[in-house]
Formats: sequence, C-alpha cells, structure tokens
Amino acid sequence: MTIDKSIPNATAKRLSIYYRTFKRFHAAKVEKASSKQIAEAIGIDSATVRRDFSYFGELGRRGFGYDVEKLMNFFAELLNDNAITSVALIGVGNLGSAMLNYKFHERNKMKIAMAFDIKGNPLVGTTTPEGTPIYDFADIKEKIAQTDIKTAIITVPSNNSQEVADELIRAGIKGILSFSPINLTLPKDVVVQYVDLTSELQTLLYFMRNNKG
Repeated sequence: MTIDKSIPNATAKRLSIYYRTFKRFHAAKVEKASSKQIAEAIGIDSATVRRDFSYFGELGRRGFGYDVEKLMNFFAELLNDNAITSVALIGVGNLGSAMLNYKFHERNKMKIAMAFDIKGNPLVGTTTPEGTPIYDFADIKEKIAQTDIKTAIITVPSNNSQEVADELIRAGIKGILSFSPINLTLPKDVVVQYVDLTSELQTLLYFMRNNKG
C-alpha cells in the first residue's frame, strides 16, 4: 500500500505515531478507542485525529470508536511494517555506533543490514555483535548492488554529506535519513528526511522558557 500524495506532510509524519499508539493500545488489550483517547495518547486534539483519518476513508463509526486491532493492522500495511525493511548506515562514529546498537527490529520491522565508513575507522572490516557487517565506503556501490536496500541513514560530518549522498544515489538508494543540518541536492525521485538534533534541542529549550504552565 502506498500513501496518497494528496495527504498533507503533517499527516504523513503522524502515521508512524498512530501505528505505535495502536500497537500500545493492543498490547494493553484495548479493543476500541475514541478519537479523544487517541488524541490524548499522542498529545494532539481529537479534531486533528479525525481529519487525519478522513484521508483514508471510513476507519471508524461515529459513536463506536475505532477498532484497535483493525487500525493497528491498517497502519502496519500502510507503513509496510509487515515485511522487514533493510537499511544501510553511512558513518560509524559516535552517533552511527549508537544507531547500530539501537534494536530497531524489537520495535518495528526495520534493520540496519550493513554499515559503511572510510578505511581509517578501525571498525571497518568488522561485524557488530548483532551481525551487521561494516564495510569500506569505497565498496558501497558493489555491496548495495548485492541487496535490495533502497534506504540509507547518513551520520557523517556535514562537509561530507553531499558527497556521500551523491554516491548513495549512484548506488541506487531512493530514500535518505540525514542527520546533517545542511540541505542535500538530490534528484526528484529521491526522498529525504532530516533530523537536526541541535535544532530540536533549541526548540525544546525555547518552549521550556516560554512555558506558562
């Protein structure tokens, strides 16, 4: 299942949050959930929940709430979480190493199948305790070609991120999650999401200073 391009980006970004929420409800043996309950669990208003869900047709019935198991399975299919998605990691420094140790597969069906760094990194040529091989970045095109990997995570210094992204495109990557604060120049058929930890922290501090509660 693919996401309709007419769906607003703000809604699309909440899809995984809805999925996690319904998984949590299901684990707690909640069978039905109202838009208010869903909204409170996520931290948004119930009108936003109903508007988001309206893009996908009839997901629930007024007065009856939403079937938790049905919606959990719906979002699993929507997000392709019924099949394991393999991802490549580029940059095995402090952040990259932390991501290698993060157990994605325990929370969803994603896994870092291989990692890359330059030869100067002593981890190149080794395998993590979880079984993830760490290769020389110079071999990335060859290694990616041997897999069905189409997604990559970049955790390299900012001044190297565009060069790395260019090489990923040549290797056939179609989706990039970048932890670099600079915008990448990419072909239109390549999707990119940015994670700027400094910006997120600054935003948090701003809201803390202006919290009237």
